[in-house]
Amino acid sequence: MNTFEFDDLKSPIIQAPMAGGVNTPELASAVANFGGVGSFGFAYTTPENIEKSLLSTKKLTSGHINANFFVFKDIKLPNKNIQNTCIEALTSLPFNEGVEFTVPSFPFFPSLNDQLGPIWESRPSILTFHLGVPDLCIIEKAKSLGIKVGITATSEAEAIIVANAGADFIVAQGIEAGGHRGVFNLESEDHQLTLENLLLKLRRTVSLPLVAAGGLMDGADIRRVMSLGASAAQLGTAFLCCPEAGTSAVHKHYLLNSHDRKTEITQAFSGRPARGIDNTFIHLMKNKPTLPFPAQNSLTAHLRKTAQDTSSGEFVSHWAGQNFKKIRPLPCLQVLQLLKTELERP
Repeated sequence: MNTFEFDDLKSPIIQAPMAGGVNTPELASAVANFGGVGSFGFAYTTPENIEKSLLSTKKLTSGHINANFFVFKDIKLPNKNIQNTCIEALTSLPFNEGVEFTVPSFPFFPSLNDQLGPIWESRPSILTFHLGVPDLCIIEKAKSLGIKVGITATSEAEAIIVANAGADFIVAQGIEAGGHRGVFNLESEDHQLTLENLLLKLRRTVSLPLVAAGGLMDGADIRRVMSLGASAAQLGTAFLCCPEAGTSAVHKHYLLNSHDRKTEITQAFSGRPARGIDNTFIHLMKNKPTLPFPAQNSLTAHLRKTAQDTSSGEFVSHWAGQNFKKIRPLPCLQVLQLLKTELERP
């Protein structure tokens, strides 16, 4: 394992962790071999598949790899009447593929301790967490093994919590970011800070290195956030149409052919706010009741899979950052070279 330091990066680019099979050994290793950081989003991944992904990646690169996990919170399902109302909201949708909805059963998410087993064996350079702070013993163990720890924050208050937990750096997630918002507590106000405002606030609040995340698509974006004090830039959507990515064909189609649409933040797919390209599902589910995260994710899983299999893209989550229209459908190395050229322009 290579000890990670921001100053040692040849390219200040972190390929964002994106769950659901988007991150692949080929994509992560391409970014790592270029001198940046390749990532895996292991939110729902089994320990066996985590081990397989990391072993495959080690054969392709000796560069820096980041393993990312969700910090799930225990939930209680609402009463039967509310559950039935949530199911009725989905059954009323005009999706005629015979999808049946049943209330999901426990567990709704994998054991983080089990997922981390392969991490302690493989020891990637970086371990990051999204949606909250893990048990402090996990952070301490990672650091004892020489693994740097980063945690997402969307506000000053969250950044202070992250710093006090002993993390090595903060991933500052602006409201422009695609995928799930990293807010710790859904019952608290989400200030929905833009990335620029968030960086300015965090730079005055904490002394930890900051990784900027949210809507970054080109070298000019990277240069801008680094001028605001970021140590590196995290890009996800920019890589979604690379052939190395595991992005589905229908997701790529919407990314490349939906320039007449905007992105929206919705809780309808998973029960937690997430940004994706607006479609029929998001539109029809506005203000409809949902189960708490991640039970809603389990509830909609069959719908999403059926829609994916039948290319019914209006009922699939197409997570994307606010500036997805700037995406470049090129091999990863070409995207990285363009980013480098743009970053170095005066």
